[in-house]
Amino acid sequence: MNTVSPRPRKSFYQRHESIILGYGVLLLATVIWQAMWSAGKLSPLFMSGPSAIGKRFWDDLLHGHLLDDVAFTGKNFAIGFVLAAVTGVVAGVIIGWYKRVEMVTGPVTSALYATPRIAMVPLIIMWFGIGMWSKVFMVFVFAFFPILINTIGGIQAIDRDLLKAARAFCATDRQIFATVAIPGAVPFILTGIRQGVALGLIGVVVSEMFGGSQGIGFMVAYGGQTFATDTLFVGVIIIAVAGIVLSAGAEALESRFSRWRPER
Repeated sequence: MNTVSPRPRKSFYQRHESIILGYGVLLLATVIWQAMWSAGKLSPLFMSGPSAIGKRFWDDLLHGHLLDDVAFTGKNFAIGFVLAAVTGVVAGVIIGWYKRVEMVTGPVTSALYATPRIAMVPLIIMWFGIGMWSKVFMVFVFAFFPILINTIGGIQAIDRDLLKAARAFCATDRQIFATVAIPGAVPFILTGIRQGVALGLIGVVVSEMFGGSQGIGFMVAYGGQTFATDTLFVGVIIIAVAGIVLSAGAEALESRFSRWRPER
């Protein structure tokens, strides 16, 4: 009687190799950075050290406006990104499904997608002022196009044989959307969502740097203008951590639905 040998158990290191290597390098770099800072090898005028950054973070958290800045930036990002996700997916489905709509909107979409969004910052500030809505619109502009383009690509990548089979069984357009088009496009949509998260963060930070008096982007700009490098690094690290967390969440969703991706 044949017996199947049990699969060898992986060690703790083998199960978490990517995390250990990635964050191990990050920890080593931080230790070297702190050692150089403590030894006086880095000028406080142009650089700061992890200990000084941590102290500044703690002081701003307890006695400053850090929580208000984080809440302000988070609210602007959340509103702008939700609007971009909803309109990007809906518009992408319509443009990808209806050929004539794509013909009409294609040149405009391509032109706007190719335009550097940062060049629109002064115009957006003129339209919406320096309040919250200029930040929200910047997030929308930065995040909308990757979501739109990926959704269009997902709809257009649907297997034509599946569509023919569905129509052969007299499926309605609504049924085809629900059972073929949307499930097939979900992985592409989530790829656009992941890209939109990263670009939306860039949008909210840029908008606060150029025209604002509050938020993480303003903190970074203020730190740079006053040579307060510890304040600057606090803002940069907060943005980086937010990007890692949001991108990881979007990537997990993308991996979760990757089995829906049509086979080519």
